[in-house]
Amino acid sequence: MSQLQIGPHTVEPPVVLAPMAGITNAPFRTLCREFAATAGSPRPAAPTTAAPGSGGAARSRPEPHRGLFVSEMITTRALVERDAKTLRLIRFQDGERPRSLQLYGVDPDTVGRAVRMIVDEDLADHVDLNFGCPVPKVTRRGGGSALPYKRPLLRAILRAAVGNAGSLPVTMKMRTGIDDDHLTYLDAGRIAAEEGVAAIALHGRTAQQHYGGTADWSAIARLKEAVSEVPVLGNGDVFSAEDAVRMVRETGCDGVVVGRGCLGRPWLFADLVGAFTGGGAPARPTLKEVAAVMVRHAELLGLWLGDEARGVIDFRKHVAWYTKGFAVGSTLRQRMAMASSLAELEEHLAALDLDQPWPVGAEGPRGRTTGSRRVVLPDGWLRDPYDAAVPSDGAESDVSGG
Repeated sequence: MSQLQIGPHTVEPPVVLAPMAGITNAPFRTLCREFAATAGSPRPAAPTTAAPGSGGAARSRPEPHRGLFVSEMITTRALVERDAKTLRLIRFQDGERPRSLQLYGVDPDTVGRAVRMIVDEDLADHVDLNFGCPVPKVTRRGGGSALPYKRPLLRAILRAAVGNAGSLPVTMKMRTGIDDDHLTYLDAGRIAAEEGVAAIALHGRTAQQHYGGTADWSAIARLKEAVSEVPVLGNGDVFSAEDAVRMVRETGCDGVVVGRGCLGRPWLFADLVGAFTGGGAPARPTLKEVAAVMVRHAELLGLWLGDEARGVIDFRKHVAWYTKGFAVGSTLRQRMAMASSLAELEEHLAALDLDQPWPVGAEGPRGRTTGSRRVVLPDGWLRDPYDAAVPSDGAESDVSGG
């Protein structure tokens, strides 16, 4: 298996960058896409000619679909109300194809209007719907991973999205359920297939698990059996290219979605391309090579935000992920995480032993590892799974989508 079909878009190999709030903006997507285009190399491809986020009009120079790189999650209400921050987040780089935009909404009417706006204004080539967020401030209002429990409401949202999408493919991402006593993924998958979604991604954890424990890959296999007519993508605990290949072998899924595994490692997409196409061994960059990527990442953020200092400040959260496992020292790591200019960041990087090889400690899980916690739900939410009432406006939040 080497390719995935999402409507008219062929994705080869079948790997997807998961939307992550504050992470999968245009600069980070640029890095991941460049590494995917140069599989096997510890360095990204040559810089593109335009700054990330400068628009998506250059149809004459489409890049090969070596992976699918999805935007940060966007709330449908903020989009239809033309919130300024939201409109900036949905800008794509010249040459980004397909332009994949993830939406999150709880009201079928608002979701339908948002998708229609995307079609009418040519804002994206693919729409993904998020039903996986486990954050309490979302689930307590019936949103995120709580919503698929209400089967008629889920169907209404999917119908509104697909019905307004025209030729744009609509996909969805979800979790296995609220908890082990309230699993929803099989019913949700069947509803999605009936409503015409182009693919379904399943994170093999319940909302209760958050990001703790081990993802249940067997649920991905069961979903694939239940909705064999629709591509099923697996998500959860893919921290290496070997993990991705093993997930496909064990579950029969049609592709993999990678989130936390690429934090501080955009070259993981080169590894993934290589693993699925036989194109070379995994990248194992030295600290010097990692440092060069760090500077480029900060530079791209500055271009995107229109201010070098803002770009470096936004980059600070990436420092610990990039330097994971290397002998950096807490003092220098802290200084890098407080840098306010490219010169300051480069000065701190120059003080490191840049000849360090890729460390064993850089492998394995990264990012959030929060364990099991009680899922906060609206009063009486579990009483009737066939209630189609729309949650309140407060259920829409611009937090990461799980």
